[in-house]
Amino acid sequence: MTGILLATLLPFSLFFLLTVIAALQNKNKAKAIIQGAFGLFIIGYIIVFIITYIWMPAITVPNMLLMNAVVGIILGPAMYVGSGTVFNKNTIHKSTPAIVFFITALAIVAIFVVGIFSVNQTYDSISKQEAGEAKPLNEENTPISVAPESARNKVQKSMSVVPNTQFYDLGKLQVQEVGGEISYVAPVEFTSFWRYFRGKETEGYFMIPATNINAQPEFIESKMRYTNSSYFNHNIQRQVYGEFPQYLQSGEAQIEVDNEGKPWYVQTIYKPIPLTNRPDLDKVKVAIVDPVSGEVEAYDVKEAPDFIEGAVSSELATAENEYFGKYVHGWFNSIFGKKDVKIPNDSGTENSVTPIFGDNGEMYYFTDMASPKENIDSALGYTLIDARTGELTYYNGKQNNGIMDSKGARQIVNKQFPEKNWTGSMPVLYNVDGHPTWIVNVLDPNGLFKRYAYIKANDSDFAVFGETAKETLTAYRLQLAQDPSNVQGSEGVETTGKSGVVNRVLVTSTDSRQIVQFILEGDTTIYTVNVSKAPLAIFLREGDHVQMQVRVRENGPATVEEMVVEELND
Repeated sequence: MTGILLATLLPFSLFFLLTVIAALQNKNKAKAIIQGAFGLFIIGYIIVFIITYIWMPAITVPNMLLMNAVVGIILGPAMYVGSGTVFNKNTIHKSTPAIVFFITALAIVAIFVVGIFSVNQTYDSISKQEAGEAKPLNEENTPISVAPESARNKVQKSMSVVPNTQFYDLGKLQVQEVGGEISYVAPVEFTSFWRYFRGKETEGYFMIPATNINAQPEFIESKMRYTNSSYFNHNIQRQVYGEFPQYLQSGEAQIEVDNEGKPWYVQTIYKPIPLTNRPDLDKVKVAIVDPVSGEVEAYDVKEAPDFIEGAVSSELATAENEYFGKYVHGWFNSIFGKKDVKIPNDSGTENSVTPIFGDNGEMYYFTDMASPKENIDSALGYTLIDARTGELTYYNGKQNNGIMDSKGARQIVNKQFPEKNWTGSMPVLYNVDGHPTWIVNVLDPNGLFKRYAYIKANDSDFAVFGETAKETLTAYRLQLAQDPSNVQGSEGVETTGKSGVVNRVLVTSTDSRQIVQFILEGDTTIYTVNVSKAPLAIFLREGDHVQMQVRVRENGPATVEEMVVEELND
């Protein structure tokens, strides 16, 4: 509440200045001027308080300057007229109040201009680095398979388990790691003011695994009085504003669950660049609100409690991508020339970004970058933004040159199943054995998961579909090994020596290649050799003794780099 009271008082600074000027210039009417100004202040304060309480403008220079101008324009003349001060119409434009208003107008224009050119400062405030490519995808990486719309549909169908279900609707879904499992978490929220007035507090939240397409939502009872849909001082945004009115809030607060299962509302807040409302991405905090007591604590995003996954909101991550890609050389360059400009694609699941998880459970926001030139469907690279720190890494190695963008990957999926009307969703670019690969979720019209699609990013005809992540990854790697255009199907894996007796052999021939696949006695690994590398492999048969240099990946296919068949070299 202190923040709201202060934010209401500051817009009267110009009015107070005009009152002092009027009293000094009209000393014989000073008392009447001050009394009239006091009455106008009381009435104006009540009105501005209501406006501030509803809209919650942050205490920033542009906001306060604009509000001062509005209050001054309305109450200033009323104060002069109410005190009976006489104006000379011929010289009014030269009066001190007119000069004050003129200076205020110039200040507003100046602030607007400063705001335009401050994009450089926001760009410089981004903690960023560039890299060639991300770490290769391994067998333990499980892409999120449950689309947000699918999770929401499932939870909506389970709303009947909520007591007084007619009072509530489902709130914002947030993906996070809970108990070692990646899950969607969503609170139940009030449907209207009257439901809030009757219910007072919500009943709890839902949780549903994000990597198991067969999982069902679970409702966890946990009473919450302070929520996004609550009114008056029980509203989360208003609670945060009351404590930190000088910070701008990014997006809608989301709930995250700690290790004991207690939900907390998490709101990203940031200080603006001086004299502007543009974000200073080096001064980002996360406000954590206890939904039971309403207590608010703020932390630097890097020092947030461990259970907080998304200290940086998806909305702020989207803005960070835009500043990074669009304003690399300033505002003028973003309009004229557009040198090195990169435009974030809007294929993400949350405000143009898609949450993904790393090997250690850390969450990142993924976005691919496209050229500003129209009708160009190739990606220039992609970014990963650490959801806890806001640090941005831009991947633009040579492997990513000329690859299709996320829109192109989705179109490939859309064209694959036209009769079923299945569509692509949540495209994310992974590094699979040195090959940029789009992993896309295939959904039916109801948003339910149907397939994984692994699409080679530089070859629109190279796509593998499967029902599980591991199955599809294995099949995709096998296809990579069989493709003669690939120098190595398992790049990044050291070669090792291997020998044994051939147990089974399969030769696959197409117009462009011949592939020999075989297994050894006592070994379930499938070995694949391209005949262009080992021409004599076409004559391989059961019982032959082979000595090889191979690249073997755990739980996956192996590619043969060199091979000697003893029976063919006698």
